[in-house]
Amino acid sequence: MTELTVQALLDTDTARIRDVVCAGTCRHRSMGECAGATTLVFPYRGIYVRHLGRDEAVAEANQVLFFNKGDEYSVSHPVTGGDACLSITVDEALLQELAPREHVRDQSDLAFRHQRLRIDPRAQVLAALLRHSLAQGAAETLEAEALTLTLIRRALGERTSHAPQASIGHRKLVDRAKLALSGDLTRRWTLAEIAGEVGVSPVYLTQVFQQVEAVPLYRYQLRLRLARALDLLGEYDDITTLSMDLGFSSHSHFSAAFRQAYGRTPAEFQRSVRAR
Repeated sequence: MTELTVQALLDTDTARIRDVVCAGTCRHRSMGECAGATTLVFPYRGIYVRHLGRDEAVAEANQVLFFNKGDEYSVSHPVTGGDACLSITVDEALLQELAPREHVRDQSDLAFRHQRLRIDPRAQVLAALLRHSLAQGAAETLEAEALTLTLIRRALGERTSHAPQASIGHRKLVDRAKLALSGDLTRRWTLAEIAGEVGVSPVYLTQVFQQVEAVPLYRYQLRLRLARALDLLGEYDDITTLSMDLGFSSHSHFSAAFRQAYGRTPAEFQRSVRAR
């Protein structure tokens, strides 16, 4: 586990939050691991695959992953570059209150039914705000705890999350498309190029992707790029440079897409983090 760098951001009776960065140099499946507590993991950079029995889940910034206590799993990195995640463990009694019944198994210990849920942009920006604020030491403990519970409630919400509703074959096809997109977020892909990467027709790919993720492929890719912007805004002084580095055609295009997704401009998000 020498590839992992773990930074403790919060440790209270309510929540334990860690910023976990993995170099991802090992491409094949790791040795088996076992979660010591039920944990919600919000990827914000890079991509990896989590293997749980015969099931697989692609971990990227549009998802929250559930690591149930006692579940044995392994991970692999089919795309170079490693990954980074916000790992949150909440007091089990509080998590029982927050988790809708349709997302948990019928058993005494709390465990989630799915490996992952797709989250909406509002949950993405809450996770980014929480991480930036804690990393900079700018959030009071009470504020950080309240923001954590709000994030989890949003990530598990009936109207703000989505569980994959499709066959295993369709989910695997969509996962291949995600791996292709995540391999080069700045590339201006064409539909034919992505379809060629996964070996299906463009029409079939768009239909299956919509079925599995309940959003169009182009919007999904846009959200991945915008999530990368949430990660990098604290490091850039020039937003125009950031927009170019992320493959947007102009500053105005980037700002408009960011505001439509997150309800604020990149500059406003940057100021809100720094002001805290």
